[in-house]
Amino acid sequence: MSQQLMNMVEKANMKEEVSYFEIGDTVDVHCRILEGEKERIQVFTGVVIARSGSGTREMFTVRRIVQGEGVERKFPLHSPRIARIEVKRAGVVRRAKLYYLRDRVGKAVRLKERRIDAAKREALAAKAKESN
Repeated sequence: MSQQLMNMVEKANMKEEVSYFEIGDTVDVHCRILEGEKERIQVFTGVVIARSGSGTREMFTVRRIVQGEGVERKFPLHSPRIARIEVKRAGVVRRAKLYYLRDRVGKAVRLKERRIDAAKREALAAKAKESN
């Protein structure tokens, strides 16, 4: 009974439409930032190096290089603070976590691009949505 109740509460707090992305993809994460009374959107661009959790607790980590220094940021996938996630590039990877990119510098950080047409990406997104 309590597990069913937890599932109902989680389902109410989950986003209806979550954009499909994988590990190794370069994404633009549009975050809502409150500055006093105003709200603006700030874009954080980087490579998705990890995903963890499930349901409302699902998180993903994005890494980028700023002025020669690596910056990582963890985002809750279903947070209302995230306006949208836009996939810029799809990377070819053979790992579930890309923590090895932390040790790399310069051109060694780059990932090969995976060529996927829009129709195939939509099919993958629909398949992922059905499994959840």
